[in-house]
Amino acid sequence: MSQKITIATRKSQLAMWQAEHAAHLLREAHPSLEVELLPMVTQGDIILDQPLAQIGGKGLFLKELERALLRGEADIAVHSMKDVPVEQVDGLEVEVLLPRANPFDALLDRSGRRLDELPAGSRVGTSSLRRQCQLRALRPDLELADLRGNVNTRIGKLEAGEYDAIILACAGLERLGLERYITDTLEPPRWLPASTQGTIGVQSRCGDDRVRELLAPLNDAEASLRTRAERAVATALEGSCQVPLAVYAALENDRLDLNALVGTPDGTEVLRAQASGPVSDLDRIAEGVSKELLAQGAGRIIASLRED
Repeated sequence: MSQKITIATRKSQLAMWQAEHAAHLLREAHPSLEVELLPMVTQGDIILDQPLAQIGGKGLFLKELERALLRGEADIAVHSMKDVPVEQVDGLEVEVLLPRANPFDALLDRSGRRLDELPAGSRVGTSSLRRQCQLRALRPDLELADLRGNVNTRIGKLEAGEYDAIILACAGLERLGLERYITDTLEPPRWLPASTQGTIGVQSRCGDDRVRELLAPLNDAEASLRTRAERAVATALEGSCQVPLAVYAALENDRLDLNALVGTPDGTEVLRAQASGPVSDLDRIAEGVSKELLAQGAGRIIASLRED
C-alpha cells in the first residue's frame, strides 16, 4: 500500500520550485510514495510595504506553514534556511538539509555594470540590513532604497527603472533560470552572504518517525555541517534580520573555513572574524568566531539595534 506525504509551501514561484524539488527527491527515493503540495499565503507575502526588520522578521514567511504542521494538515514544510529563525518552534524540527546551491549574493544592474562600476548616486534596492551594511561600507556614495516582493516582482521594478541596480540571492535566480540578469557575483572575503543562504531545509514534527524515515535519504552531509557551523555563530550572536549579520562556512578536504561579520546598518562600523581548522573542531571554530566578534563589540551593536 502506497504512502502519502503532504508538503506545506508558500505560493511564490521560488517557494513552489523548492517544494517541487523536494517532492521530486522524495519520489526518487520512494517510487511508491504519493507526494502532495499544500500551497499557502503567509504574512510575509502579504505585507510588502514595510521592511521585514520592522514587522517581525523573516519568521513571518514560516508561521502559517508551521501551524499547518502542528495541526497535522501537512507532514513537512520546505523553507529557505536563511528564513528559519535560529530558535526553532516547540514540536518542530529542521533536521534534513538538501544540497546547498550557490550561496552568494548577486548584483543586477540595468546597464550590466559590476558593483565597483556603479556611478555615485546610483539607486540600489534591497531591504536586507546585512546587504545595506556591506553596501554602505563598500560604496557609501550610493543611494539605498527598500525593495520587497518576490524575485520576479523585484526584477520587474528594476526593469521599470525604479532602481538602477538591485541585490538578490544567486540561488533563487539560478533556480528560476534567471541567472542571465546577474552582472556581478558578490563573494567572500569582501562580501559575506546570510547564514545558510542557498540551503533548503525540510521541517517536520518532532517524533514523527514515519516522516523522519522518508526524509533520511534526502539529507546532505556537507550542507548539514555548513549549516551547523553558520547557525552556531548566528545563535551565539542572537542573529535575526534586525541585525546586520553575515556568516559563511566553506568546506574543503575536511577543513572548515568560517567567516562572519556584524555591522551597523549605516556601514560605519563592520566587525569581522575568521577561523579555520579540521571539521572535527567545528564547534570550537564557531565558538571562536563568535567570541572574537563579541570581543570587538558585536554585543554592543546588537543591543543598540534591539533597543531601536
